[in-house]
Formats: sequence, structure tokens, C-alpha cells
Amino acid sequence: MKAMILAAGKGERMRPLTLTTPKPLLSAGGKPLIEHHLEHLHRADFQDVVINHAWLGEQIEFTLGNGERFGLSLHYSREGEPLETAGGIVRALPLLTASGDEWFMVINGDIWSDFDLTRLQSIPAADLSAIDAVLVLADNPPHHRHGDFCLNDNGMLSEECAGKDGESLTFTGISLLHRRLFDGLTDQAGKLGPVLRRAMGKGRVAGLHHPGVWIDVGTPERLRALDQYLATRES
Repeated sequence: MKAMILAAGKGERMRPLTLTTPKPLLSAGGKPLIEHHLEHLHRADFQDVVINHAWLGEQIEFTLGNGERFGLSLHYSREGEPLETAGGIVRALPLLTASGDEWFMVINGDIWSDFDLTRLQSIPAADLSAIDAVLVLADNPPHHRHGDFCLNDNGMLSEECAGKDGESLTFTGISLLHRRLFDGLTDQAGKLGPVLRRAMGKGRVAGLHHPGVWIDVGTPERLRALDQYLATRES
């Protein structure tokens, strides 16, 4: 199975930090954000990782190279002008599925989590046969109190909770996706959210709750909070 790190955004909420540095290369815990992802992927026995980029993307390639020092083989999906998340994945599909793989993992480049990626790799094939996506969800942070999707008692996701059967949680940006989720779409498909919601409406998206640490590194303040957390964690 291959993995993809979404790294093409301009990081406008991170300005002025991202005026000269792409967001995935901003540092937390003494290393660029994207290197934390690469280390987690290596520990989970991934070998091939696709990284899409646009804004200042040449810096990402120069910094990471071919991935050998991380024990990985890195491949780049160059977008020029940034595509939205679903469009970026569609553009990268030839790289993600070149070996005949139907499933692949996707991770947002601007998060940090201690989620064990092997949980997604170890889902039995029988449990995946009737779905198109598995999303990892976390407890709602203070800046996103209402969450994104409802995780129902049967492990499936819906847009809203009906009655007491489930709880609203926040999508972490970590997911396991099947290529058929993008059937008929082009790299102008836009954001991933509407694609997932359409699949949820058909009962084809499952969820996993991660009760551990997850940080949406979307602002300079949250970047500093992650840096402080990592310093404390390693001391």
C-alpha cells in the first residue's frame, strides 16, 4: 500500500511564516512538519510515499530528496497551481495505484498525531469490501467544537447524528481511500469533503475514533503549541 501526503496548499493562515517557506517545511520539535509524517510512515512499514506540492514546492523536493534518508521512496505530484484536495488526489492516482493497489492512505500535511497508522493497514479485507473510505476521527478541539461527521454505533459515518446513535467527531485528515471513490472525477474535482459526503450518503464510509493526540497545525499559534508539546514529550 502507498501513502500520500497532501502538501500543496499555500498556508495562507500561516502567513507571514509561509511567504518564503512552504507550510510542510515549517519546524516543530526540531524538524519540519512533513518529516514527522515520513518517520511515522516508515515506522508503519510503508515504503512508497507520494507528496503533492505547488506553492514553493521545489523547496520540498530539495529538502526531502528521494526519501532514502527516511528509509522511503518518495514520489512527487507537481501541480503548479494548487489543486483542491480531491483534485490533487485524482492527479496523483497514477502514482498511487501504479502497482495495481486499489487502496492507499492519505495524510494532511498540516497535522500532527500519535495515531498508529498500522490500525488502517490491519483492517480485514472483508470489512473493506463494501466501502470506499475509512476516516480517522478525533475528539473535537476547542476551535472546532461541533465536529465534522457522526460516528455511528455500527462504525459507519454520516453527516449528522440521528438520535443518540453516535457522536460527532472531527476528521483528522488521516484516511484510507479506495480509488473507486474518485471514479469519473478529474483533477478539477475540488475539495475532498463533498466527495466523502456523497459516499457517506450511500453508506460507504467507515470511521475509526482516535482518542489520543491530534493537532491541526493551521495557525502560527497552534504551530507553537505543537512545538512546545513535542519539547515536553521528548524531555
